[in-house]
Amino acid sequence: MKQSYMFLRTCLIVFIIAFITSCGGQGQSHSNKEDETIINKLSKNVDSQIGEYVIEIFQDSKNNIWFGTLEEGVAKFDGTNLKYLTTKDGLPSNRITSVIEDDLGNLWFGTGAGVSRFDGKIFTNFSEKDGLCSDMVSNLFIDKKGNFWIGTWDGVCKFNGTRFKKFPIPYPKIETKINPDTKNWITSISEDKKGNIWFGRDNYGASKFNGNSFVHFTTKEGLNSNNVQSIVEDNKGNIWIGTRVAEKDNLDTDRRFGIGGLNKYDGHKFINFPEIKGLNESDVYSIYNDNSNNLWISTTSKGVYNYTDNGFVNYKVPTSTIVFLKDIKENIWLGCAGGLYKIDKNGKTKNVTTNGPWN
Repeated sequence: MKQSYMFLRTCLIVFIIAFITSCGGQGQSHSNKEDETIINKLSKNVDSQIGEYVIEIFQDSKNNIWFGTLEEGVAKFDGTNLKYLTTKDGLPSNRITSVIEDDLGNLWFGTGAGVSRFDGKIFTNFSEKDGLCSDMVSNLFIDKKGNFWIGTWDGVCKFNGTRFKKFPIPYPKIETKINPDTKNWITSISEDKKGNIWFGRDNYGASKFNGNSFVHFTTKEGLNSNNVQSIVEDNKGNIWIGTRVAEKDNLDTDRRFGIGGLNKYDGHKFINFPEIKGLNESDVYSIYNDNSNNLWISTTSKGVYNYTDNGFVNYKVPTSTIVFLKDIKENIWLGCAGGLYKIDKNGKTKNVTTNGPWN
């Protein structure tokens, strides 16, 4: 894939992951050594950030928390120890963009060089050679019917356990300029309560699929930008969409200003939030529903916002937030461009390094 200088300079670093190194996948299985050849920074008594960029956080059915990083593989915290799995253990890439768990307890990792299935001992890797639509994986999602969706920088695939099948999404007519480097980038996949599948697209807004047909939402329908990054449904059925400022891709530094940020769709119209700093003329890369009627919303320079029926509450974070997770202890974890942070039950924000604080 060719890369444009303007895109490398203007996008948040995590969303340039597909361009940093080559991505040759491996369509074979790798067996771990008995000790999983894990890098254990704690055993070396070295205190450092979990990763310079923490771009994914996931809690599995055994309550282990997994931290996907841009360059250091995936770190697993089991409540006591922090251990890293990397290409030395069988991952096809140390760039971990997405983590999910299937019904059999297998973990799936979206990486910069394809998809990897981990059964706790063995990694089985899949790439373009196996039919994957692109090795540059951006997100993984399993819907309520068990369909396995894979979002990439070259569209969407579905996986039935044995083969990959391209899932074409129509291109709506738009009036804004297209960035050819991100034309087919699927930034988000989610499902609403009615079973509709929502796809976030970096140039073509949001697309809703009801199983038979598509409905597209762009600036013509009220979005403040066609560069969608995150789509989440709240407990009342509203759809929240985070977008980035498309003008930031402009080579001319004097023309990198525009509308982006947070959008709320109530089923009839879009609502924007120009009165809230950082939520209208900036980038919102991540929105997270913590399942207790709270939304968490990232900004690039104004920390993070917690939204409830009572409005927005701001938490100061010294760097851009990329991803959220609420664990079973009700801590809010923030994966950031600069490391890992945590907001505890008392509302205190802490930087969590390899040596903690974990409690």
